[in-house]
Amino acid sequence: MLKYHRSREIKRIIRFIGIRTLIVVISLIIAIYLTIIVANIGGHIDKIMESEVKLRVYARLRNDPTWKALPAEERERIAQSQIQQELKRLGLTQPFIIRSFKYLQDALTLNLGRALYITSGGGSKRIWDIILERLPPTVLLFTTANVLIFFVEIFIGLAASRKYGSKLDKAIVGFAWLSSMPGWFYGIFLILIFAAWLRVLPYGGMVDAPPPEEPHLYALSVLKHMVLPLASWLIAYIPIGAYSRRTFFLLFSMEDYVDYARARGVPPRIIERRYILRPTLPPIITSFVLTLIVSWMGAMVTERVFSWPGLGTLMREAIGINDAPVIIGVITIYAYLLAISVIALDIVYAIIDPRIRVGG
Repeated sequence: MLKYHRSREIKRIIRFIGIRTLIVVISLIIAIYLTIIVANIGGHIDKIMESEVKLRVYARLRNDPTWKALPAEERERIAQSQIQQELKRLGLTQPFIIRSFKYLQDALTLNLGRALYITSGGGSKRIWDIILERLPPTVLLFTTANVLIFFVEIFIGLAASRKYGSKLDKAIVGFAWLSSMPGWFYGIFLILIFAAWLRVLPYGGMVDAPPPEEPHLYALSVLKHMVLPLASWLIAYIPIGAYSRRTFFLLFSMEDYVDYARARGVPPRIIERRYILRPTLPPIITSFVLTLIVSWMGAMVTERVFSWPGLGTLMREAIGINDAPVIIGVITIYAYLLAISVIALDIVYAIIDPRIRVGG
């Protein structure tokens, strides 16, 4: 009987994970395809590229004395021939709707191709090279910010729920409005105060110019440049996070099993750790993981304000000059990271959550 129930439980978990994975994969395909359509403005980018090809071909031929000496009809025939060859090389001779599925196949297989205009610091147009160059600065800054925010708001939220109605609790409720403004908004004021007025911190960038040669001095320079953007995010997002955690912990502290534990004389610290914090960790960790990944794409304005050379800056540049392959590449990487995170969280939930094991 035990083996039978164990087998049914494993089948339920596999079925749950399989369905969730299928849903995530379908969502991933739809999201990437919509990104391709939007990034190419429904095929309008093709017309822009065709115009640029014509301008390049005619500009090159005008500098050729041999071409100038030919009759007008012959010149036009040569120009159109070269234009068609260039369009064929770029794959622009097929209708956009057909090429969009080829773009989708390349994106799903992570064959991101080459950028139209943007290059990496080494001059490469490979989108992988460009993304891998810009990803570490974004991960460094925003992963650090989100980890700090996560632990600080957990600590403050627990402290406030432990002392409901205290001055700390009222302060958290009173300062929650600070999160009505985004991080970059506070960043502007921090730059005015600490960079323009006090002149103790840099205006922006990731490192001093020229960069220090010694590794420890280079690291210190990067840390110095991280102070203001980190501070702007801490000011903007800790108040509402701490308020949310405090409310969350308060709700769990009023459960019947918590009252029963108190009546049995269980020490407050054990009640807090075992009966309040542990049941709330799954949704908190889910929120943390998803926020962490989303922040890598949602930091465009913050990176712009602080001249931080990350993915947000790359996306702004790509959107500004209609570099569709770069936009699609960055969104594809983000979509894969998000999908993998969701599937991993579902697997963890299926293992640790008895409701999923029982209900499938």
